[in-house]
Amino acid sequence: MKVCITARAAGTDAPVEQRFGRAPYFVFVDTETGKSESVENPLVDAAGGVGPRVAQLLAEHGAAVLITGQVGGNAARALEAGGVKAYAYRGSGSVADALAECTAGTLQPLSLS
Repeated sequence: MKVCITARAAGTDAPVEQRFGRAPYFVFVDTETGKSESVENPLVDAAGGVGPRVAQLLAEHGAAVLITGQVGGNAARALEAGGVKAYAYRGSGSVADALAECTAGTLQPLSLS
């Protein structure tokens, strides 16, 4: 399964970013192989409508799960339509910390409706 975590920098040691559409980086982790890929957000400084376009970026990278702090309404609908499950990480830890909590089943689902 591929998990996407919003991050302030590249890599699994990077701090988690609480914003979804304006996150500087997305770290994709394959939970089966442990491999990760950091993708710089090309829309971080774009004008409106960023959330749904970022949701499309996640779909293009095959993400099934998103871990972030908050998601706006339009982005939530796009994620839901794409079958991406979103979970809230409100801590100040790293991407690896958030992934560990997700794997342990301690993260709460984000309300996408």
